Amino acid sequence: MSELATLRQVLKDNRTIAVVGLSADWNRPSYFAAKYMQERGYRIIPVNPKYPEILGEKCYPDLKSIPEKVDIVDVFRKPEDCVPIAREAVAIGAKVFWMQLGVINEEARHIAEAAGLTVVEDRCVKIEYARLFGGLNFMGVNTGIVSSRRPT
Repeated sequence: MSELATLRQVLKDNRTIAVVGLSADWNRPSYFAAKYMQERGYRIIPVNPKYPEILGEKCYPDLKSIPEKVDIVDVFRKPEDCVPIAREAVAIGAKVFWMQLGVINEEARHIAEAAGLTVVEDRCVKIEYARLFGGLNFMGVNTGIVSSRRPT
C-alpha cells in the first residue's frame, strides 16, 4: 500500500486518538491539532500529567492510565522521549504510533513496528487529515493557495 493510502486508511479507520504531550495552551501546535481533529469527530484523549482536563476531556498522566481502547497514539514530545511511549503504546494495544512533525526516533519506530503497529513519523495528523479529506482552506473556501490575508 502506498504511503498516502496508508495515511488515508489510518485516519479513516481509527477514531480514538491519545495525544501524548497535549498542551492546554491554545496557541501550541498540539492543542490546535487536537482541537481540529476533535471538531471532525475524533475522540481525543489528552495525556499530560500537568493538567486535569484539556479540550473538555479528562487528562491522563500516561497511556497505561487510560481506561478505554486507544487507536492512535499521537506523540507531541521530543524524539528522545519516544522509546518509552512506543513501549506503552504497544502495551495498551494501540494500532497506530504517530510521531508529529520533527519527531523521528528509529528505536521507537522499530519497537512499534515489531509489535505490528502502523508507524507514522515526522507528520502532523491535522495537516494529513486536511490534505487527504479536505480542509486546507481559509474561511470555508478551499482555494488551494495559502495566504495570511483575508480574501476580498
